[in-house]
Amino acid sequence: MLPEAIAYAGIAGLPPQRAILAAVAGACAYLVLGRSRFAIISPTSSSAAILAAALASLPPDAGPTGTVATLIIIMVGMMFCVMAAARLGGLASFISRPVLRGFAFGLAITIIVKQWPIAVGLSLHGSTIGTLLLALLGSVRSWHVASIFTALAALAALLLLRRMPHLPGAFLVLAGGIAASALFDLPGHGVASVGMIDLIPHWEGMRWPGWQQLSRVAQLAAPIVLILFAESWGTMRTLALRHGDQVEPNREMAALGLANIAAAMVQGMPVGAGFSAGSAAEAAGAQSRWTGLVAAVTLAALVMLAMPLVARLPAPVLAAVVVAALLHALDPAPLIRLWRIRRDGVAALGAAAGVLIFGVLNGMLFAIALSLALLIRRLATPELRQLGQLASGHDYVDMARHRDAVSPPGMMILRPAEPLFFANAERVLGRVVEMVGVQADRHKLILSLEESFDLDSTALDALIEFDTLMKARGITLQLARVRDHVRDLMQAAGAADLIARSSYSVDDAVQALKQEAR
Repeated sequence: MLPEAIAYAGIAGLPPQRAILAAVAGACAYLVLGRSRFAIISPTSSSAAILAAALASLPPDAGPTGTVATLIIIMVGMMFCVMAAARLGGLASFISRPVLRGFAFGLAITIIVKQWPIAVGLSLHGSTIGTLLLALLGSVRSWHVASIFTALAALAALLLLRRMPHLPGAFLVLAGGIAASALFDLPGHGVASVGMIDLIPHWEGMRWPGWQQLSRVAQLAAPIVLILFAESWGTMRTLALRHGDQVEPNREMAALGLANIAAAMVQGMPVGAGFSAGSAAEAAGAQSRWTGLVAAVTLAALVMLAMPLVARLPAPVLAAVVVAALLHALDPAPLIRLWRIRRDGVAALGAAAGVLIFGVLNGMLFAIALSLALLIRRLATPELRQLGQLASGHDYVDMARHRDAVSPPGMMILRPAEPLFFANAERVLGRVVEMVGVQADRHKLILSLEESFDLDSTALDALIEFDTLMKARGITLQLARVRDHVRDLMQAAGAADLIARSSYSVDDAVQALKQEAR
């Protein structure tokens, strides 16, 4: 928790004590409501990066950065509590796993590139990754050799210690960095160090903002809420399923709200359940929720009792810790798998590109918008499947996939691959009209509503109008797989004749049309 706290504070552009205090307060507050035994509530890399982007977008007259950051964290906590009270835990599903993978990939690249100036001993900043890389490459002659050597040595040690998972690699590297700083006088050779950390919050100058500033703070807090809950719930649920534990999203959302409010009270940072800290708790054999409290108390004791040693910590070593922690996120295998199975590859790649091109904050919003846009596109343009009978049985399957399936004589059976709703009903039914027109010898049509669990008023009206058009063309329409809820809706709309031509299965619909022919 210590190296991540200091490193993530650097990502957010805030003093390290804010992350340390947030980790202690957040972990303690989570114990009140939270139920995950593996969740270690502390600052996370993604929320730190989004907070940095949010603070960078503020106008010059917005006020002190620390004050605005505290207001954002308070708003994050309040949003979590309101969403928990409204039972909105399902919102995590709006950020799909491919989008999260792509976002994490782009975010890892962003954070690693931002550690580069620290590793080479320079103070460089850029509004985008491209400008920062150009600045780094343009200042090659100014790179500090001792800082580079320190960072590379720390990174090599971290990667070597990964082969010995029973050892606390990051902690040993930090201790080694402190020892090297003292033995070789690294500050005397120009290598930057962390310096003394002031653990006392300062509330001077804090004042309650007006409505206009509150609105701006809410806009900046919303993306942090989304990514924190998606990341935290993903961690909690993954580890809980692995061990047969039970966690409930709305309760965990309330616990995250309380933890962030506690973090704001000590002028901390946004906190959540990061996967690296959760995995460390799992590896340590966590048995109850008290693990987080023990970790928080131990972190506080470590910082208070060993502050002079922590002050000697070389900054390039911290940069190496952050890079090593994020190397796993650069594994392209999950993204390649999406392209191999031909599902959601565009969403994942778009999310990664959005972070790199538009920045962390706008990139995440772009990724969510892209995910929803792809979903709407798929729902708005569903495929139509023509069904046929398998071996004179009761099964009716897609004739394009099953060459031995046969359509009943004089009948056409069609099934939309997505639910009918206002955005696709008229288009889908229009394509049905076209397909029926092509096969003029078919005077009986079965339309399967298997995917339509409900109909909105637009889809209902389009279906009734479609039935009228089929009658005018001398085609008998029979509906199949019509659920009771849809039948109730038709009854309320006065479409009793359409209900009479509705069946619960495709085979029932076929038999009904055959009986009518007799």
